[in-house]
Amino acid sequence: MSLFAIEAGLCLLVSLTGAQSSSSAYVDPSVPTGKPIPGDYTGALRPQVHYSPPKGFMNDPNGMFVDADGVYHLYYQYNPSENVAGNQHWGHATSTDLYHWENQAIAIYPAAEGEGIFSGSSVIDVNNTSGFFPNQTDGVVAIYTLNTPEEETQEIAYSSDGGYTFTKYADNPVISINSTQFRDPKVIWYAPTQQWVMVIAYAQEFVIGFYTSPNLTDWTHTSNFSRRGLLGVQYECPNLVQVPMLSNISVENPLDSSNFASTDMYVLTISINPGAPLGGSITQAFPGTFNGTHFAPVDHAARITDFGKDNYAGQFFYGIPPTSPQISIAWASNWQYAQVVPTGESENFRSVMSLPRYNVLANTTRGEYTFVSLPYDLSPLYTTTSSLTNSTSLANSSLLYDYSRTVPSGALTFNMTVTSIPSENATGTANFTFMSSVTGESIRGGFYLGGDTPFFINRGYIRGFDNPFFTDKFSITNLVGSDTRTFQLQVVIDRSIMEVFLDNGLRSATNTFFPESELDILIISSAGLSPGVQVAVDVYGLESGWTEEEGSNGTMMGNTTMSSQIVQRNKLGHIKY
Repeated sequence: MSLFAIEAGLCLLVSLTGAQSSSSAYVDPSVPTGKPIPGDYTGALRPQVHYSPPKGFMNDPNGMFVDADGVYHLYYQYNPSENVAGNQHWGHATSTDLYHWENQAIAIYPAAEGEGIFSGSSVIDVNNTSGFFPNQTDGVVAIYTLNTPEEETQEIAYSSDGGYTFTKYADNPVISINSTQFRDPKVIWYAPTQQWVMVIAYAQEFVIGFYTSPNLTDWTHTSNFSRRGLLGVQYECPNLVQVPMLSNISVENPLDSSNFASTDMYVLTISINPGAPLGGSITQAFPGTFNGTHFAPVDHAARITDFGKDNYAGQFFYGIPPTSPQISIAWASNWQYAQVVPTGESENFRSVMSLPRYNVLANTTRGEYTFVSLPYDLSPLYTTTSSLTNSTSLANSSLLYDYSRTVPSGALTFNMTVTSIPSENATGTANFTFMSSVTGESIRGGFYLGGDTPFFINRGYIRGFDNPFFTDKFSITNLVGSDTRTFQLQVVIDRSIMEVFLDNGLRSATNTFFPESELDILIISSAGLSPGVQVAVDVYGLESGWTEEEGSNGTMMGNTTMSSQIVQRNKLGHIKY
C-alpha cells in the first residue's frame, strides 16, 4: 500500500489522521459490517471480466489464496467510504474460476480512528503451527501492515471459517521496528526448513527484508536484498514465489508440464512508486534461487513486468503448487492518476484489477530468465463455441467486425499470428484498432516487422479523460524468434481496460482508457508485408463475469449484490425494473 497518492498532478501524502481510540471494536459508522456492500456493475466504463469493487476506491491486491475446494480468495486495499485512497480496509471477493466473482463482506477493519489496514498476505496454516486452529487443517492467517501516524507495524489476524471473518491476534504487533516506512509483508511456507518466510519492504531504504518464523507469531530477521534494479522513490509490495522454468516458450502449449525444465527457481518482485520509467508506479521481477534465508538473483538486470502504465503491486496466490504455473493479479492503475479517473464521478467506483495471469520463467532470444505472463484461460467465457469472425489469409488486407449487438458485455479477445517472417529485410505492419461508431474514438496497437521490430499501443485517441500524467503512447522492441520466424499477439479489451500479450506472454502491457462512448468496432489489418508472410486471426466475445445466467428471452441475471438481491439485466447489461 503506497503512502503516496497523486491527485491533480500533485504528489500528496495520504493522511490517515484522527483521534486514536482505545476500542478494538471501532468501525466507521458509514461502513457496513457482516454483509457485502451493494454495487452496480452496469456502467459503460465498468469492466465485465476484470474484478472491480462494488463502490469506493480499490488499490493493491492483498491476501490472495486458493483453498482446498478450489475457491480463490481476493482481498484488496479498500476505502468503502470515498472514491480516493484512505480509510483502508481489506475488501474481499471469491471466485471458482477467477472471472466470475462474488463480493463478500469486508474482511478486516481498522480497530481505531486513524488506523489503516495496509497491504499484506494470507496463508493456510495446514499444520496449525500458530496454535490458533486445534483439530483444523484449513485455518487462514492474514499478515498485514497496520498503519498509524506514529508507526507501521506488522500484525496478524486468523480465520476459522475459511477466510470470511477474522479475529485479530491479542499480542499484536508481531514485528515492530519503530519505523513509518516498513510495510507490505508477503509470507510463504518453505518446506525444506519447515519455516514460514516473510519478505517485507523497508520502503525508503530500498531494502527488502527476509524473516522466518516457525509459528507466524515469532519472527527472526535473516537477510536483506538491497538497492537492486530500479529504485524510484521507494520499494513496496514485495512477493517471493517458486516458479517453473520452461524448456521452450515457442511450442504450441508452453505451459504444459512436459515443457518444464526445472521447478527450483524463485522470483522476487518489487514494486516502486513513484519513479517508474513512464512515471508513477510499476513492478519489476528478479529471478534467482532461495535457500530459506537468503535470495540470490541470477543477475543485476531490472526486468519490468509490464510495458504499459497500469499494472502495479501484483501478488501471487498462496496455495498454487510450485510445480505449476503460478497465478497472479495486479492493480490495474497508476498512482499518478488513480484517484481522479472519471469512473469515480460517473459510476461511483475507482480502479480495477488486471486479468489473472499465469507466470513462469523462460529463456528467449537475447533474454535469459524472462518473466512470462499469460492470461488465465479465457475460453470458458467465450460467447460462442466458434470464433465470431476469423481469417487465415489476412496478409496485406483487413477485417472489420462490429460487435455492438453480438457481445453484450463489451468484452472481446482476439488472437493474431504472423508467420514466415523473413530473417532479413522483413517489411510491413500488422495493426489493430478498437473504435467507437458514435464518437470515432479509438485505441490502437500494432507490430512493425522491420527494423528493431517494435510493437506500439496508442490510447491518445480516447477523449474521456485528460490528465498530464496519463501517458498515451507505449512501445517495446519485440524480437522475432530466430527458430520460429513468427509473431503472436493476444489482446483482451473490456470496456475501459486493454491488456496485450506478445509471443506467448514474453511481453505484456496493461492500459486503462476512458471513452466518451463505448467502443464497438474492431479493425485488424496488415500492409506492406514481405512476400510469403501469412496472417491469421480469430475473434471471440467474452461473457460478463457478473452474469449468473441468461434466460431464453435474452435477459442477464447479474450478481450485482444490490440490496442483497439478484437483479435482471437486458441485452445491453442495463438493469430491468
